[in-house]
Amino acid sequence: MDLPFDHVLLSRIQFGATAMFHILWPVLTIGLSIFLLAMEILWLKTGDEDYFRHFRFWSRLFLLNFTVGAVTGIPMEFQFGTNWSGFSRAGGDVLGHILGFEAAMAFMLEACFLAIMMFGWKRVPPHMHLFSTAMVALGSSLSAFWIMDASSWMHTPTGGYLRDGIFVITSHIEAIFNPDMVWGVSHMWAACLEITVFVVGGVSAWYLYKKRHTEFFLKSFKLAAVASVLIAPLQVFLGDGSGLAVFKHQPTKLAGMEAHWDTNPHGRGAPWHILAWPDQDRQENLWSIDVPNALSLITTHSMTGRVPGLKEFPRENQPPVWAPFYAFRIMVATGTALVLVMLWTLLAWHRGDLVPDRIAGRKKLLLAWMIAAPVSYVSMEAGWIVREVGRQPWMVYGLVRTDACATALSAHTVASSLVAFAAVYALLFFVFLYFARKIIVQGPGHETPPAFGRK
Repeated sequence: MDLPFDHVLLSRIQFGATAMFHILWPVLTIGLSIFLLAMEILWLKTGDEDYFRHFRFWSRLFLLNFTVGAVTGIPMEFQFGTNWSGFSRAGGDVLGHILGFEAAMAFMLEACFLAIMMFGWKRVPPHMHLFSTAMVALGSSLSAFWIMDASSWMHTPTGGYLRDGIFVITSHIEAIFNPDMVWGVSHMWAACLEITVFVVGGVSAWYLYKKRHTEFFLKSFKLAAVASVLIAPLQVFLGDGSGLAVFKHQPTKLAGMEAHWDTNPHGRGAPWHILAWPDQDRQENLWSIDVPNALSLITTHSMTGRVPGLKEFPRENQPPVWAPFYAFRIMVATGTALVLVMLWTLLAWHRGDLVPDRIAGRKKLLLAWMIAAPVSYVSMEAGWIVREVGRQPWMVYGLVRTDACATALSAHTVASSLVAFAAVYALLFFVFLYFARKIIVQGPGHETPPAFGRK
């Protein structure tokens, strides 16, 4: 029986699905590692045993996320050989080095000190344990840097040239510090922090809502609220900078994610479509709700700035429009919602509601934080759709096309592996939910801190 999709599209779906599933776990380990470091520093500085118990409680969720992330990340690298052998040949000189750096410099650093951080409390001196926690946090962030740097190079390839379909690298420094690197890495790293803030705050809000361990989790809730004041607006700023970088380096992606078909004439601004019904075959929007001149203002900081439309580019070089257009709006809407939750929390704090005898009465606020935790993941996944689908039809933007990189497998073979991945990952997801629920329901323990903690 013939399948309605070819092997290229199925391989894209498989890699996209595995990537979007895998990314759920490392984003939280990156942020939680920094949160754990802060808890240990606060405990050593103040002697407050609650900070030690916070470390122990959240470290169990960290270890669970780390384990699932490691298991789900390995198949992604195998797919470069099984499904994308053409890409391995074309970009292996760059990607091999960058991903090698990630494995040797970041993942191994994190893995080597993880056991000491988790199980070495009464086996090593306090400064050694703190150093181990710091190395886990550093390794996690370095891992994010190298992986995002590889992605950034695929979006803005520099440091070499294409010869006979293979990218020949002439400067590793230029390849690593490519034009998208600063915005790509920082935007994703801030997303890890933002997700962690709202997960910590959301789980803490659940305990406060249930009136369990109120004083204990009010501390982590307040810490999450303070961190959100810094991180949520920062993420908005970094998102704006990333959009301007897309406008400069990937004009087709910008036009696709905005469903912008016609270049605005001189002296007239390009509208921003709040919502639209893009029709790629007809190269137009069947309907749209517009803000006049807003797209020109956002991208060029001028009411009449020129914004190239998709019709300026050959159809074969245009990205799909529907997915990045609506994913971008989901990302903006959810990011804005997180900022509003942060402002609401500040108002409640100002009114004196964030105290043990009043916080349980702010049920709507606590529910908002519980909802904000999964919403932060939705925002991140939508951002990935914008980033990666918007790059199509290029594997390496402007140089190597995606359909030229796929391994010549039968569609049935790829479909079978896709179904197998979906089944295994669904099982892993339910296993994660089972153990995460068990950790959360059990709550913090009453473990006695090591003797080196300040009394």
